[in-house]
Amino acid sequence: MLDVRKIRLILELRESGITNSKVLSALETIPREKFISENYRNQAYENIALPIGNSQTISQPYVVAKMTELLDLKNNHKVLEIGTGCGYQCAILSKLARRVYTIERIKNLYDNSLKIFEELKLTNIVSKYDDGNEGWIEQIPFDRIIFTAATKKISNNIYSQIKENGIIVCPIIKEDKQVIVKYKKINSKLISEEFDQVLFVPNLEGKN
Repeated sequence: MLDVRKIRLILELRESGITNSKVLSALETIPREKFISENYRNQAYENIALPIGNSQTISQPYVVAKMTELLDLKNNHKVLEIGTGCGYQCAILSKLARRVYTIERIKNLYDNSLKIFEELKLTNIVSKYDDGNEGWIEQIPFDRIIFTAATKKISNNIYSQIKENGIIVCPIIKEDKQVIVKYKKINSKLISEEFDQVLFVPNLEGKN
């Protein structure tokens, strides 16, 4: 039986324009409270971002749903996630794609997410502790790539790892704001389309 708070959240997401039933089903299935510290669990199904430590946050459910919807995932897709964080976005992706490769640069977030993935028996996730800006050369090409931290542009390194007709969804820093941008690789060029204004932590280099 679904928690009343979760039902309210799903209804709120529908009213906000999230229409993909598979995305909404994934959000119903994955327990967001598992990815949040005990201090904030009573807010797990509020449509807000919450702190997860290390100056990082778990994204607002609407933003997770929107970015996931923009990926237009199929069940045979191989996805690269740059920035595992607490693992919530990755867990949602795992319900919609064949396999998710996820990279985290902060060691204790990486360790914690591994434990949650194991507890939830999410066996189609492959995690790596590394600098996500390098991508995952050994597993290219990817059908989809998603960033969970804001960057100024898509690097040539990441561009080279997406398939033709593949999609990259990323929070992009534009002057004094950030926006969700969907890129599609068509005839070896990235065609972009802008969506909601957002606020993500910046994408940093190196491991911590």
